[in-house]
Amino acid sequence: MRTAALGPEQRADALARMAETELDVLVVGGGIVGAGTALDAVTRGLSTGIVEARDWASGTSSRSSKLIHGGLRYLEMLDFALVREALKERGLLLERLAPHLVKPVPFLYPLQHRGWERLYAGTGVAMYDAMSVSSGHGRGLPRHRHLSRRHALQVAPALKREALVGALQYYDAQVDDARFVATLVRTAAEYGALAANRARVVGFLREGERVVGARIEDLEQGGEFEVRARQVVNATGVWTDDTQGLIAERGQFHVRASKGIHLVVPKDRINSTTGLILRTEKSVLFVIPWGRHWIIGTTDTDWDLDKAHPAASSADIDYLLDHVNSVLAVPLTRDDVEGVYAGLRPLLAGESEATSKLSREHTVAHPVPGLVVIAGGKYTTYRVMAKDAVDEAVHALDHRVADCVTEQVRLAGAEGYHALWNGRARLAQRAGLHVARVEHLLGRYGSMTEEVLDLVAKDPELGQPLPAADDYLKAEIVYACTHEGARHLDDVLTRRTRISIETFDRGVRSARECAELMAPVLGWDSDQVDREAEHYEKRVEAERESQLQPDDQTADAARLGAPDIVPV
Repeated sequence: MRTAALGPEQRADALARMAETELDVLVVGGGIVGAGTALDAVTRGLSTGIVEARDWASGTSSRSSKLIHGGLRYLEMLDFALVREALKERGLLLERLAPHLVKPVPFLYPLQHRGWERLYAGTGVAMYDAMSVSSGHGRGLPRHRHLSRRHALQVAPALKREALVGALQYYDAQVDDARFVATLVRTAAEYGALAANRARVVGFLREGERVVGARIEDLEQGGEFEVRARQVVNATGVWTDDTQGLIAERGQFHVRASKGIHLVVPKDRINSTTGLILRTEKSVLFVIPWGRHWIIGTTDTDWDLDKAHPAASSADIDYLLDHVNSVLAVPLTRDDVEGVYAGLRPLLAGESEATSKLSREHTVAHPVPGLVVIAGGKYTTYRVMAKDAVDEAVHALDHRVADCVTEQVRLAGAEGYHALWNGRARLAQRAGLHVARVEHLLGRYGSMTEEVLDLVAKDPELGQPLPAADDYLKAEIVYACTHEGARHLDDVLTRRTRISIETFDRGVRSARECAELMAPVLGWDSDQVDREAEHYEKRVEAERESQLQPDDQTADAARLGAPDIVPV
């Protein structure tokens, strides 16, 4: 099947075609749920468009713990239905839908009490495994195992001996969340969806009570235009209430934002062959393997300040360091932290004031004719959320629509991935790259790796790594613009790659070189290259300053010192 590209020409064409015809479904919001909804709708045969005000996955969907998991802690809350549903989705993604992007990851749970805790926690993990297998899609992961303290310390020598009396080890899965969303959008485009980022909805079109489309501003080229649609789906996450406000109608529910921050540290700072999961007084803390790094998170605190750029305060960072250091033999310091990122969970507002107790389940509503709203949920169950949103939308269409088929639709790059992986040595030899480089590419692009290597074949210089971020090839920067919809330097350094959190300089030393690689594709002159690099440097400076502030208010004020390069 042809792989869709999301380059500048395709974006312009998508916007023009959306303005020319009435769509069956227009999706507003380019995060995981919006992208999943677009794929669900278009694969049912519906004419579909999707627009995003910023970049694909620029909100919550690029700032998660990067886990695809059933939610082990929800078992303790007796939310068996949510866990079972999420475990089925985890299995589908690992085995069928996106094996190139979703990978198994082991976790060690240290036991601190003899006897009862092993029985209690062991029963929970055994149920977790059993529910995974019973879903019909859980046989690809190893089962959990019980470890003595001695064995646990062999697996994770970084732990203090006195921090555990034994341990359990079990498996979940992980994903590069932003890359997954971009791949979802490309998959939807392969099936005919029209997709445009940096296209902001500024109002809804009405005919009487009914919503019949949206007014959209092109933030890149300027100008406004109308897109008519039989059904509009609001999938804007933590912006749900703001988007609802554009129709001057009170929503049927409200979404609250809960901030979670994560730290990234080099792999050699924690001596372990497995991830860790630790209890805290409020929730759980993960130490997650991430290539040559560890991701440590997360927090769970109410946030009512700037939604686009939630800021991590000094107190947030200290909270994570204090908790992880309580079990590490060699404690981490601020100097060990390469990257910090903060994201907002969209939680359905309930009676509880504590965000950690608000619902992670999703809700679909039809507040006015022609407009469907989907909110809540968790990353892992995006496909179920998308199905429910499209099911609600098609009720109002005047013709029969096919049932959801996304359980069978492989994401772009999945088809042929296993065969290419098996032949990676030959592929590396043909491309003139080390096999480790090809493995890196296959884990990011799957069978689309050959498209990246085509760029190298045309220009061998693109086969060289970036000097200040040598996990990535120069070709990946170009490919982000030609095929993955990147429009600005921040898109590339923060979401198409993870240079912004995987290097101690936060990507500053790579900024200008990357901007120069992007310039020919995006038509930038030298002044625009300068603007992009300078803006990125100011962004990093503002983030560093925010992370020195004592609380949310001062951190937010510091982060807002660097506005978006394209105002939204």
